Order: sequence, then C-alpha cells, then structure tokens
Amino acid sequence: MKFTKLGRAAVVAAAGTILLSSCAANEPSGAADGTAPAGSGAPASSLSGDLAGAGASSMGAAQEAWIAGFQMENPDVNVTYDPAGSGAGREQFISGGVSFAGSDAALKDEELEGTFAACVPDTLPVDLPVYISPIAVIFNVEGVDSLNMDASTIAKIFSGQITNWNDPAIASQNEGVTLPDAPISPVHRSDDSGTTENFTEYLTATAESDWTEGVFETWPSAAYSTSEGAQGTSGVVDAVTNGTNTIGYADASRAGDLGTVALKVGEEYVPFTAEAAAAAVDVSPRVEGRHEGDLAVELDRTSTEAGVYPLVLISYAIACTDYTDDAQAELVKGYLTYVASEAGQLAGQENAGNAPISDALRGEIMAVVDTIQ
Repeated sequence: MKFTKLGRAAVVAAAGTILLSSCAANEPSGAADGTAPAGSGAPASSLSGDLAGAGASSMGAAQEAWIAGFQMENPDVNVTYDPAGSGAGREQFISGGVSFAGSDAALKDEELEGTFAACVPDTLPVDLPVYISPIAVIFNVEGVDSLNMDASTIAKIFSGQITNWNDPAIASQNEGVTLPDAPISPVHRSDDSGTTENFTEYLTATAESDWTEGVFETWPSAAYSTSEGAQGTSGVVDAVTNGTNTIGYADASRAGDLGTVALKVGEEYVPFTAEAAAAAVDVSPRVEGRHEGDLAVELDRTSTEAGVYPLVLISYAIACTDYTDDAQAELVKGYLTYVASEAGQLAGQENAGNAPISDALRGEIMAVVDTIQ
C-alpha cells in the first residue's frame, strides 16, 4: 500500500485561504476587536503571536497540515516548523531556540538530566506521541516494485554482508522475481536522525547476530562504510530515487513510487500500512520510570502478532508543562490541542499518510496538554 499525496493539494488550498483571510482581516468590514466578523459563524480566537518549532523531518508533511488547519482557526497566530531532524530539534528546544520540538525519539535520560531554557526551572518537558508512521525500506531496482525480506537479510545488506541483489538470501524469499546480478547500493541518513534510531533499534531487536553496531541516532563514520550517507528524509529518498540498484529507509509517507519491502513477521510477510503501524503501537508498553505526564512508548519490535508492522516510528511533540513565557505556553497549548484532536489527526493523515492516534491515547495526551501553563 502506498500512501496518497492528494492531501498536500488540500494544504496548499488551505494556505491560500489563510492568506486571503489575512488580507480580509485588514479590510474595513473586519471586526476591530479581534472577534470574528459578524455572520461568519466562526468562533473568535484570542490567540495571537509567533510560535516556532523544529525537529523530525519525518513529520514535516503532517506539520504542514497541522499548521494550516490551526492557523485557519487562529488567523492571528503564525506557526513555523523547521524539519531539521530530530536531534537538531531537541537541541533547539533545549537551548530555548524553539518552543516545541518534534522528535522520532523520546528525550534521552541524559537530556532530561540537563536544563531546558523555555521551561520553568526544576520542571521537566514531556514527550507526547502525536505522529505514528511506518518506516519503509525503499529501493530502486528496475522492474521490481516490491520484495519480501526478513530482518536478518536487511541487517546483512546494511552491514555489507550481502552485497549483490541476486544473493540467495534475497532470491529465496522472492520466488518468481527477476533480480539483477548487480551490486547493492545502501543509503543511510547522515544527520542526527530519530528515523535511524528506530531503524537500528528494529535491527538490533530482530537480527542482533547480524547487526553488531547496536542502536544509534547518528550513523558512525566507521560503521558499514559501504553505505552512502544522505541528509534528511528528502536526501535519502532523492539518493535512492536518483541512484541505480539502491536501497534505503525513510518515513513511509515519502516512499512515493519507489519499491518497498514487506517485512517477515512470524511466518508472514507484512507490507507497511498505517493500520499495521498503529497495531504495533497498540501492543507496545510505556517506557518505565519516566516522570509524570511523559508518554514515551517502548515499541515491541519482536511481536509476531498478525497484521503488525514492527518497523514503525512514533514522533513525539516535546513541550514544557510550565513555560517561563506565559504567552508561549498558551500558543503551545492551543497548537498541541489541535494536533492531537480528531480533526488534526485526520488532516495529518490526508497529507502525510500517518496512522491517527487512538481515542484512548488522545485522551491521555489531552490530559497532559491541559496542564500546560
């Protein structure tokens, strides 16, 4: 299953409406007191100001939809999101450069031991799982649209142990598929990436004997040097698309027309879908020992339950529960309320193909967001 890109057009249209609404607000017919024009039927919004976030590029398309939808309801608020990568987003949030971050990995214990410039001293920020999406293993091999692979095969490809497309380990899982007698060109993220952390966590959990480097967010320069590095999700997708006999990993919403791999789960091969990604989250417990309000999830990569796609990422919205700036607290609270809402999640799904969070998880997120001050 490939996720639709049709939602992007809707966001462009929405952005155009936002621009027109902003222009209309300057016309004499608009209300001068900040309320909605008479007869508009729209609720008044008292929010105004600038709100900046940064982080995971995987959720970039969803952030576009969330920003467009939120600004339609709050025309006096300007929201920006820099998809600089999970690590860069967390660094900017920690230093106070942005008021919220998006990250494909929850805050690390060592990060939580430090200080956060935007938060009131002695308070900790929270990880809120607002974006769920499969990570696709993408490839570009002429004449091949899909392949089956187990975790061991994927680990051996990215560790340089399998170097040719017609290797028996690949061919035996894909009877009837004509594979070229050609070198494999793996592509990995070169930047500090939560997608890489999720990918290597999956390989460590499911193919530990074939993946000896462990879990990491930044690809070590000395590790598996046969793999090519590319910046960001877009960089990996471009490298795989423009290369020959390439393979990489990226948020599934960006797979486009590239070939994709169905993962072996138990005795079945499961292609990525939003539903299969959500199923993986549903069978996973919370991270133990986290502070109150933090909703980090311990993904179960080894589940063999039917319909589960274990190579999944959860992208978190990271925010303070108590801000030093009251105005920023109100903007963050309003924005994250929209992001986690049913309307916000559906907007993200239309534009990015992510799996909307469950009603139960929404209730937990909203309870935490309500405490932001």
